[in-house]
Amino acid sequence: MKVALCQMNTGDDVDANRLSAAELLEAAAADAADLAALPETWTYMGSARRHSEVAEPVPGPTSEWLAELARRHSMWILGGSILERDGERIFNTSLLFDRAGEPVARYRKIHLFDVDLPGQPPLRESFTYSPGEEVVTAGTEFGRIGLSICYDLRFPELYRILAVHGAEIVLVPSAFTYETGKDHWDVLVRARAIENLTFVLAPAQWGTWGPVDQNRRCYGNSLAVDPWGRVLARAPEGVGVAFAELDLEEVRRVRERLPALRHRRLNPSC
Repeated sequence: MKVALCQMNTGDDVDANRLSAAELLEAAAADAADLAALPETWTYMGSARRHSEVAEPVPGPTSEWLAELARRHSMWILGGSILERDGERIFNTSLLFDRAGEPVARYRKIHLFDVDLPGQPPLRESFTYSPGEEVVTAGTEFGRIGLSICYDLRFPELYRILAVHGAEIVLVPSAFTYETGKDHWDVLVRARAIENLTFVLAPAQWGTWGPVDQNRRCYGNSLAVDPWGRVLARAPEGVGVAFAELDLEEVRRVRERLPALRHRRLNPSC
């Protein structure tokens, strides 16, 4: 299975962001990727005041566009995450499409990023987003895939539940801040893979965004990690596509050699 991690530098121009995503997905398809994955909030990164304007229903224009690309290239696509409108609420939502462009899974980010980081204004996702409530996995031709988004990475109980539900690959589209990413990103991505003996695919946002005086910057370093915690691929600085080959039999081999999931004594909901 060949995967493509699309690393972006999304801004506040939705049309420009879509053009950039299209170029990256075309590059993934040209290199015969089976699955291409976009990062978190790839359609828009800018003032939260525009979230209500940018958010759209699912199905809607962006989900239909992603479905068409999946059909055209006969390639699985993880639509990173987009701003989804559902009535009066806005969710940070990840969408997965199969080779025929059929929607296979929709996951709404459960854990919202409300933090105060040095040198920049507070980040308050809960001001505009509503939290999701459902843990989501999907059966695919490759194996069972579990969905998550960015800040979820800090909550290991979610990933244990995904593993208990059979996930062999976990997707983590992200926009990790540079301040936290430089110290925590690799550790967290590799830890989730090691703990749950799964592949972890984490396409990420890279570079500066938003008003210059706010000093917003994403860490990048999109990663593909195997069930033993080894880094299979890392995106370099900049916008681009990083490729990795996954052998799903490795999940079974590692889980046989190190049967930690069978040795659990506590319910993951505890």
